Amino acid sequence: MQQLDERLRSQYSQLSPQEQRIADFVFDHFDDLISYNSAELARLSGVSKATVSRLFKRLGYEKYKDMRDELRTLRQSGMPLTDNRDAVQGNTLLARHYKQEMANLTQWVNSIDALQFGEIIQALCSSQRVLIVGMRNSYPVALHLRQQLLQARAQVSLLPQPGQTLAEELVDITPQDLVVVVAFRRRPRIIKPLLQQLQQNGIPVLLICEPQAQSVSALASWQLSAPLDSVSAFDSYASAMSVINLLSNALLHELLAQGRQRIHQIADLYQHLDELEQR
Repeated sequence: MQQLDERLRSQYSQLSPQEQRIADFVFDHFDDLISYNSAELARLSGVSKATVSRLFKRLGYEKYKDMRDELRTLRQSGMPLTDNRDAVQGNTLLARHYKQEMANLTQWVNSIDALQFGEIIQALCSSQRVLIVGMRNSYPVALHLRQQLLQARAQVSLLPQPGQTLAEELVDITPQDLVVVVAFRRRPRIIKPLLQQLQQNGIPVLLICEPQAQSVSALASWQLSAPLDSVSAFDSYASAMSVINLLSNALLHELLAQGRQRIHQIADLYQHLDELEQR
């Protein structure tokens, strides 16, 4: 059953101007609504009490009191009454965080070049091996990318192994491989010489970094940028994980038949090894 705010949003365009005034007041004061009777709501909305009564009957409530009883029951059950979109208004930390996250997502989506993205997916499909490098704060992003790509194709590795160096791994890389370097800011010094060495050897490289990484972006075959901007001291990697999700899903769609078969095989192994809890 729809809650009050959901009913109002679904019917908003069909409401009269006076009824829309009530709806707007409800959206802005949802937390306090349970404390108003119909006369108070009418006065605060600037409409008649009859308009309030008519609106709530249209929404499926026999009486205004029925709506208040419903809200009271939901509150007593522990269900939050405030719509999530209302919770991120104003100048609170939550609101500023939400707005910055949305700005980061919008920025990277708008920066995607369709032709380049298609080339990246083809490289992920056709390369003999996909070798992913990620250090410091980039490591969790690189690890997640490896785990996601491994669902759709074989020969996906994360470099270097814990406590090891890169040289032993680089010596075997060929132009038939693809190296994905996840290198967000405060990069270790080795990232730039690594990219230079790969470029010198003709190795295809996808660089995943922040938009301001001008010092290394020219050393890669392709670049995907994910803003890390935050309202506080710590960078946000939400957009980086969103980029990883897009890459992984696009690869799976490109390799749909074999990707599905591989996923089924992995699921069978989960069951045989009893590695995961059953839902």
